[in-house]
Amino acid sequence: MAVGLGLIGTGFMGKAHALAYSHARPVFGNLPSVRLACLCDTPRERADAFADQFGFERATDDWRDLVASPDVDIVSITTPNALHCEMALAAIEAGKHVHCEKPLALTLEDARRMAEAAERAGVVTLVGYNYVHNPAFQHACRLIETGVIGKPVHFRGWVDEDYQADPDLAWTWRARKADAGLGALGDLGCHLVSMATALMGPIESLIADTQIIHETRRLGEGDGRAAVENEDTASAILRFSNGAQGSLCTSRSAWGRKNKLDWEVHGTKGMIAFSQERLNELQLYVNEGDRGRQGFRTILTGPDHQPYAAFCPAPGHQLGFNDLKTIEAARMLEAISGKDTAHPNFADALAFEAVIHAIDESARSGRRVVLDQLKRNPS
Repeated sequence: MAVGLGLIGTGFMGKAHALAYSHARPVFGNLPSVRLACLCDTPRERADAFADQFGFERATDDWRDLVASPDVDIVSITTPNALHCEMALAAIEAGKHVHCEKPLALTLEDARRMAEAAERAGVVTLVGYNYVHNPAFQHACRLIETGVIGKPVHFRGWVDEDYQADPDLAWTWRARKADAGLGALGDLGCHLVSMATALMGPIESLIADTQIIHETRRLGEGDGRAAVENEDTASAILRFSNGAQGSLCTSRSAWGRKNKLDWEVHGTKGMIAFSQERLNELQLYVNEGDRGRQGFRTILTGPDHQPYAAFCPAPGHQLGFNDLKTIEAARMLEAISGKDTAHPNFADALAFEAVIHAIDESARSGRRVVLDQLKRNPS
């Protein structure tokens, strides 16, 4: 029996979700078939046009109609951040499985409400931290788990883009906390947290600082200007629960950087380095053998790094961003069919987003924040 998909939103992420669910079964085979049941956007003319383009059976401009539709089993939410909570809670109440883009919500309290509602309802949830599904990243996790670089002792990560670097750009909803929540942390930094946590385990505490580089932006073509309310950059020094240390930096105003999501894990026997702009490669250094012949070696992903082989039988031929989204959709379909559990789910995402809110809290207070305390007393 086909699984009915209801998609809310038709921007960059909306198209990515539509492609991912259309491709998941052709790529992986043993998955439920997906029926593109309903697409929602506004105005209705836009919804109609994209429903035709993406191949959905029908369109609507009322997301509540989509959520209530009996032929929709998965509600895929790719709207601006401020809409995630209300839509997800309504979908959960209607008994739907929910695939939501990150971050879950504007506030930690709303993210907690979403995670608790999903747990009570017993529905499958998944959040769009697609970078953790990369075969290269999963291989890095296995290398660490099997002790190839010894005990992990330090993490260093940074994620930079330049989409807000130009001071002449107009003000948008991304600059307003009521619409976007956090800035670079909510848009970029949370991805890095998802990867750091998978590699190193939970973050115990941190101390951080943030800054707003462009404090105001022009309002459209007029002479007025509006305040930028959330951070352009953020930096944090981390302590992981296993005793390891680390650092995390993020910027949405880094000229020349397009998707510079890089990290290093330093161990007692070696290290692993990764760059998202070269997402099919790992750099591995192991302190073994003749020192005169030691050095970093490049590991190109291929069929030995699952699930790469589902896409291509030849190594080095490269996967891309939308392929990672296809893996993400496949994980959702596997969970719905009872073959596996979906991660990162709402509970996982709550933990990631507790970290970015801890960074914000530390920057505002000037003090180290312990994550367990923040979870008990959300700001």
